[in-house]
Amino acid sequence: MWDVITKILLEFLSLSKNLLVLFIGITFFINFIQAYVPFERLEKWMSGKNVFLGNLSGAVLGFITPFCSCSTVPLLITMINRNVPFQTVMTFLFTSPLLDPWILALMAYVYGLKVTVIYTIATFIFSMLIGWFLDKRNFRQYVKEVMVKGNLAELDEARRKSIVYNLKVSTKETLGLIRSVLAYILIGAFIGAIIKEAVPTDFLAFISDQNQWWVVPLAAIIGVPLYVRLSTMMPIAQALLIKGFPIAPTMALLIGGAGASLPEIIMLKSIFHKKLIGAFITSVFTMATFSGYLFLVLNY
Repeated sequence: MWDVITKILLEFLSLSKNLLVLFIGITFFINFIQAYVPFERLEKWMSGKNVFLGNLSGAVLGFITPFCSCSTVPLLITMINRNVPFQTVMTFLFTSPLLDPWILALMAYVYGLKVTVIYTIATFIFSMLIGWFLDKRNFRQYVKEVMVKGNLAELDEARRKSIVYNLKVSTKETLGLIRSVLAYILIGAFIGAIIKEAVPTDFLAFISDQNQWWVVPLAAIIGVPLYVRLSTMMPIAQALLIKGFPIAPTMALLIGGAGASLPEIIMLKSIFHKKLIGAFITSVFTMATFSGYLFLVLNY
């Protein structure tokens, strides 16, 4: 009993440290460079008449920003502040933790090129469809006010003229954001530590012998509340593969865990209302389940 409690506390400290360091570092970096990014031009391009290209840009942005789900939040807030179209923002939210080029290379090594290509295409398409659907259903109204005070254009101009001033503003904005999400990060890390250290691992071995048509959605459900970076999950996935665990539920577990980790969901509560949080979780579960079924249909 005490061994489990000790492991939970150690995992909580480790997760909290990693999440905070990652979140602070990425938040500060984004706050600093955003003054030099021509968001006005990007906004015009993303808001153009061609809705498909605008949505595609969100998927591509997620592909070239190798963040885990939790570290996606700072850039997500910046995009909302800059009035980037909602469907582009949501598509980015789905693709950013799932389409890391380095992870895709590792996946190709573990599972082969065909599996990796199918995973990449499926994730791209599902993310764009979900972003488009949430936008059409007007879920933008469930985003909380997280706007930075003041005139962003004038503030950016002043920050571009002085690196020292930009550093001061970036530090202030980073500290302000950290204060608003610190409790969410710690709560999520604590719950994640409990799940990781207290949930029996024999359960995965049990479900591997069951009918995969119900195992796939079950794996997606298990994956959603976990804090699982794909870089962490890949060695586990390789071990499962060696033991004969099917690819279909493994992919559902991967997408569910990396696409909507518990700490991320808790942090998103600071910028999303409950209906959008629910839609986000449902969307990740749907993406994970359908992707798993896709591999099942293709006899992987």
